[in-house]
Amino acid sequence: MTLKRVLLERIAHSGPMTVADYMQDCLLHPEHGYYAKHEPFGAKGDFITAPEISQMFGELLGLSLAQSWLDQGRPTPFTLAELGPGRGTLMADMLRATRGVSGFLEAAQIVLLEASPRLREVQAKALADFAPKWINDTSELPDRPLFLVANEFFDALPIRQFLRSGTGWSERMIGASDSDDLMFGLGTETPQPALEHRLGDTKDGDLVELCEAAPRIIQDIATRIAQHGGAALVIDYGDWRSLGDTLQALQAHAPVDLLDDPGRADLTAHVDFEVIAGSAAIAKCRHSRLTPQGVFLERLGITARAQSLAKELGGAQLDALISAHRRLTHPEEMGNLFKVLGLFPPQATPPPGLEP
Repeated sequence: MTLKRVLLERIAHSGPMTVADYMQDCLLHPEHGYYAKHEPFGAKGDFITAPEISQMFGELLGLSLAQSWLDQGRPTPFTLAELGPGRGTLMADMLRATRGVSGFLEAAQIVLLEASPRLREVQAKALADFAPKWINDTSELPDRPLFLVANEFFDALPIRQFLRSGTGWSERMIGASDSDDLMFGLGTETPQPALEHRLGDTKDGDLVELCEAAPRIIQDIATRIAQHGGAALVIDYGDWRSLGDTLQALQAHAPVDLLDDPGRADLTAHVDFEVIAGSAAIAKCRHSRLTPQGVFLERLGITARAQSLAKELGGAQLDALISAHRRLTHPEEMGNLFKVLGLFPPQATPPPGLEP
């Protein structure tokens, strides 16, 4: 049975489902979900993330967090965590780059939040020398200093979508058509207390997305940082405030229809960084200015690092390095689309590359 058939039978039994429930099943259904069956990353996958583009990305993130660790007095022991580590490439690059920071790796316990058993096996091989520990939820993070990175994690969290009408909102739902296909529709118009603050910047017909999981996850992280020290780097595509339909499906590096073949494509939506910053503030944690990825990486010295690597390269390898640098930093590539938000304790300074 396909996931589409599973969902159609559920709709026939229970009625239309939310976009969030649809995303959850498409990505994480134990038998038919995208992450259970597919290799999403890299040139042969459906999309490519910054760590897969170049080692420079992970190296610079690792050094930024290591400098924060030094600035906060070298706390020992501490948690070095990643949310959604993919193939373990980013963490491996961070660990390699920080080998020269005296005491850093010795004090670090590697913790990975990963839902996919298949990806956990891949990560275990990539990080075999560091004995990582896996968790299923941010509530399981240890109560000690936390230095964390979340790269393209929040964009894959399920979202709900609401269409404004007057002072009410109609939720976008997924149901079944007469021809037994999946289709979008609208639920009953109702007040939505969680969207009360959006009445001032939206009008009738505007669509707003709501990620209900993000605030709790950020509060788990921010509470530990505020109480015990540490820092977090959240890197994702999106902006300060979400507006409009940003949900997309990707297959073989190209957009596809969201409802055609559930479980076969990756689903993501733009991140609302205002929600992340606000959730951190509730936990008494400070946040940096939202910064374009290209600006962040340039401040950390990515051009100098690229020039250093280029000295040993020629031909196709040199071309690949130049292309990677451009893709990560150029405003028309990932440089402006992706943003970076840093979280840090009230008494500390932001991680290098970011401003208060």
